[in-house]
Amino acid sequence: MADTRAPGRPTVLGLAAELAAGRTTSRALVEAALARIADLGGEGARTFTKVYTATARAAADGQDQLRAAGYVASPLAGLPVSIKDLFDVAGEVTLAGSKALDDQPPATSDAPIVARLRAAGAVLIGRTNMTEFAFSGIGINPHYGTPGNPFDRSRVPGGSSSGAAVSVADDNAIVAIGTDTGGSVRIPAAFCGLAGFKPTQPRISRDGATPLSTTLDSIGPLANSIACCVITDAVMAGEAPELPRPLPLSGLRFAVPQCYLMEDLAPEVAGAFAAACTRLSAAGARITDTKFPEIDEMPAVNAAGGFAPIEAYAWHRELMARRGNDYDQRVRARIERAAPMSAVDYIKLIAARADLIRRVGLRTAEFDALLLPTIAVTAPLIEAFTRDDDYRHLNAHILRNTSAFNFLDRCASTVPIQPTGTAPVGLMIVGEYAADRHTLAVSAAIERALA
Repeated sequence: MADTRAPGRPTVLGLAAELAAGRTTSRALVEAALARIADLGGEGARTFTKVYTATARAAADGQDQLRAAGYVASPLAGLPVSIKDLFDVAGEVTLAGSKALDDQPPATSDAPIVARLRAAGAVLIGRTNMTEFAFSGIGINPHYGTPGNPFDRSRVPGGSSSGAAVSVADDNAIVAIGTDTGGSVRIPAAFCGLAGFKPTQPRISRDGATPLSTTLDSIGPLANSIACCVITDAVMAGEAPELPRPLPLSGLRFAVPQCYLMEDLAPEVAGAFAAACTRLSAAGARITDTKFPEIDEMPAVNAAGGFAPIEAYAWHRELMARRGNDYDQRVRARIERAAPMSAVDYIKLIAARADLIRRVGLRTAEFDALLLPTIAVTAPLIEAFTRDDDYRHLNAHILRNTSAFNFLDRCASTVPIQPTGTAPVGLMIVGEYAADRHTLAVSAAIERALA
């Protein structure tokens, strides 16, 4: 697999080659990232809730010394990486984008994914801002500010991993680690013109991460290329950080699901998606419009709110009783929506999900992936979310396509497909359960064909 990101954007493999050739140092890369974060004319203050200035410099120096001695743990060694504010770091209070946890004790150990990144030589540059408790696809945070979208600072960055996407797009980090419960990696990646990957949920340990939905939460990377995502995903999963063998696009079989997920697309999204499919077909991919009546059942199945509100309510109920006034009240309202939900409702939801996963799996088995727009719209203006009703409507529309595949526990990536100079649009590539490596290889073939 080659790294096919457009020229001019830094990638893990590109910077690893620069380090190996002695053309730069980890300290130089980290100093450049820290300078961009500290730039008062930039988004650093809204992108990060904490910057690891001193420890990042020390870690960079350590990686340079190890490299000089011939020790390079992985392609991430010496590169600045950001982590979402909901991961435990030993000795720090995990705030999850909130003020309501500021009286909690510090974490006693690193989250497993943090420990694995450190072991791989990654230099943690800082904690990134997020929607409070990860409960929105928009990225607005009333406590720490909202980082502006790199395409247009007056637009939302997408959420909940808002700072994660902006940290990469603004060259504050080469890779960002986010979480994805209903699209919170893929949405900000797509809105900000990046690649992103949501793994099959059990692939990467979620220990040490503040939960939103124990059924749906997953952990994934945002970066400038699929190859960057492949390396980082492997590190977090405890696998060798190697690229899979390149796949030829010719002969790969893709389905475009004909269901509600393809309705109400913004014209620029529909146009970019159609153009991408045309180019993939010209390159030899076999693309079929396929009816998916099972997916059309999902809105009714989730009519009571789905897994996220009820599982979040179980975690937050006591905290809200004590610190509810310190919450983003829009997040609080979404969590409290689950209060009337019964155990019977929850058990029925579990059964309905299992049935849908089984039936959709029968329909998708003959394809290498599903293709559809990551989000039905491009990033809206921040001011479009002033009214609560608009917030609810737009949030649901932004989450619609991505959340379907959290519910079905599929792995999925997003790659940018917009014409040059226009608002970012993402193409979502959805794989089978546990077919993560194959899906990433397919995504790289698509990225290469569209580059």
